[in-house]
Amino acid sequence: MIIKLTRKFVSTAALALLSVMLASTALSQVYPDKPISILVGFPPGTSTDSIARIIGEKLNRDLGQPVIIKNKPGAGGGLALAELAKSKADGYTLALSASGPLGINPHIYKVTNYDALNDFDPIGQTSWLPFLLVTNKTKGLDTLQKLTDFAKANPDKLNYSSIGVGTTSHLLMAMLMVKTQTKITHVPYTGSSQSQQDVIGGNVDMTFDTLVSTLPHVKSGRLNAVGVSTHQRARLDPSIPTLEEQGVSDFNMGAWLGFVAPKGTDPVIVQKLHDQINIILKDPDVTEKLEALGAEVVTSASPQAFSTLIQNNYKVWGELVKQAGVEQK
Repeated sequence: MIIKLTRKFVSTAALALLSVMLASTALSQVYPDKPISILVGFPPGTSTDSIARIIGEKLNRDLGQPVIIKNKPGAGGGLALAELAKSKADGYTLALSASGPLGINPHIYKVTNYDALNDFDPIGQTSWLPFLLVTNKTKGLDTLQKLTDFAKANPDKLNYSSIGVGTTSHLLMAMLMVKTQTKITHVPYTGSSQSQQDVIGGNVDMTFDTLVSTLPHVKSGRLNAVGVSTHQRARLDPSIPTLEEQGVSDFNMGAWLGFVAPKGTDPVIVQKLHDQINIILKDPDVTEKLEALGAEVVTSASPQAFSTLIQNNYKVWGELVKQAGVEQK
């Protein structure tokens, strides 16, 4: 009797699993059959917004459904993720997130209204934004060696600006100070424009910011380019050496962008979106447009690979937030 019941149970479970698989396959075959929304946690015109619109336009063409970009700026990009976490897990509401909202915000905000590691299903990375360390043109700090030699001999006599406490530009400098055993005073600003202008004007000695925003000042001769923050030299200007080339070990940081869906989204739909986005990112027209924004196309081998990146990045930024002594907001 026990054996018969067990067999019956197994048969019932197998049928249930089969019906779920068939339902999933049927769903993926018709998906999408209505418009898709992409939430962006930053205002129109920002790099994240522009990249979402470039990819969204191609998704519209390839999937045959309208793709609507919805800007939800605020809380360092976190408002869009908070809304996504509450959205229906059907593949029709996605978010293009930067590394900050998923990797940094959870460590600096007491309340985010989302769980970065548990509320989302990662789809895939789209791009990578290298950062560039730049210095004032008149102070003789035109190489990393000169900068670190002076900083070691004169602790806290140099200063650096960032675009805000706990931002990528702040934490990258904190990481550099740890690795070079230097002490440099932090001067936080509320955005890139004033931060960089004060480095140009000599009120501040240096800053770390995105390559695309700092490079025009380097090209015009108003700032020194000291080094990029990634393993490889930036495609936007391969003449600038990396910090690793100049002796800073294991320095490969920047801001990545990638798509995520609400937790519980059908894995078949997640995989379909991942594959379609990767196809789009191989389009030379898309690559050219993204590189013009200062973003380098970097894709994930799978949704699982992107999930691993998010988890590892979360840990790294968490440690940097502690090292920088950032108090929670």
